[in-house]
Amino acid sequence: MADPHLPPATPLPTAQRIPTLDILRGVALMGILIMNMPGFGTSFFAGADGSRLWPGQLDQLAEDLRDLLFSGKFNSMFSLLFGIGFTLQFERMRQRDPLGAPRVYLRRVAVLGAIGLLHAAVFWTGDVLHVYAVLGLIVLFGLRRLSNRAIVVLMVLCLLYPVVNGLLRLAVVTPDITAMLVARAKAFEASNNAIYGHGSFMQAAAEHAREFAHDYDNRWSLWGTLGWYVQMSLTMMLGLLAGRLRWVQRIPELMPQIRRLTWVALAVGLACGAAFTLIFEFNRVPGPSPIKLLGSVCYWTCRPAMMVFYVLVIVRLAQDPAWQRRLTPLAAAGRMPLTNYLMQTALCTTLFYGWGFGLWGQVGPALGLALALAIFWLIQVPWSRWWLARHDRGPMEALWARLTYGRATAGYHAGSHADANRPA
Repeated sequence: MADPHLPPATPLPTAQRIPTLDILRGVALMGILIMNMPGFGTSFFAGADGSRLWPGQLDQLAEDLRDLLFSGKFNSMFSLLFGIGFTLQFERMRQRDPLGAPRVYLRRVAVLGAIGLLHAAVFWTGDVLHVYAVLGLIVLFGLRRLSNRAIVVLMVLCLLYPVVNGLLRLAVVTPDITAMLVARAKAFEASNNAIYGHGSFMQAAAEHAREFAHDYDNRWSLWGTLGWYVQMSLTMMLGLLAGRLRWVQRIPELMPQIRRLTWVALAVGLACGAAFTLIFEFNRVPGPSPIKLLGSVCYWTCRPAMMVFYVLVIVRLAQDPAWQRRLTPLAAAGRMPLTNYLMQTALCTTLFYGWGFGLWGQVGPALGLALALAIFWLIQVPWSRWWLARHDRGPMEALWARLTYGRATAGYHAGSHADANRPA
């Protein structure tokens, strides 16, 4: 039972927030929007036969640069922050209520999972919130009891996954299976183009539900979905270690190591990124192959390496008061990431879908990159700053906190408190 003399669990006071983490959340939101933009305006299944959807040189260059610099790096950053946030918030919950902390955190994860499922099945299939909810359950009921050494071992196994996965695909996936999967993808692409491009909101919602079910209702999709979870688990466990070892609180002490690791991460990330970009550019025919296995290993290595580079650069800049002021707009967006993440879906589906402005299939990678930056900097950042000048947290963060903590959140006023563990 909770100690009746202790106050109930509540969101984290603003004074206890760590500005660097808010800045990182803001950067991650921007990167997520850049990478999600193609999935808002075209089918996830496009190009399954190896063809290019956008043949223009500028679009191809933008696509390659986007994959090299952004693909997988910023959802990895969110999962890293999720792991750090778990350690910070769960420790605070345990201080308030040692026995009740798991129950409160479970309620928090359940609310996030419900929001994610609704988002995925009705509004946009590319949802990541339900994935974070699953990871939250894994951390709560499994990883938090493991030693740091055991977590490092699991991280190594995650890094080895693409090798094992690639060898299995070489052994199992026949040309007939490849042809079946390509035909299935092309059927989904045609359905997406018809419904998202020209259908009503309700028709689009039904198509999202059908797509989301497809990710989990057959062994071939589940195989790919498993790889997605493993990728996210790798950086989430890195965040868990960072939280346990208090790396965030020890930044000044760790600065010499941070400087060295920054350039190592950049070198590894760029080398592996260039390798997988070239490999997949010149091996577009569907189906597994030894060279694609190497490309997958390079991609899996590039994701965390480039993510670590971005994180360390931001950490170093954030230690300078002048740069911290310059990065304040990013921190504002990062203080309400759940709201801004869902807003990206609302804005982009309205722009692209047939029930909105109908730009489906008309925005290529180059224009999509510019559009993502415009939405983030011209809409989301100013709106976040305006809202937080009047409220203590974003509207979806307030709802999430109320459903998690109940009446314990009542009485908070603008500028006094904010939520700590975001869907990062």
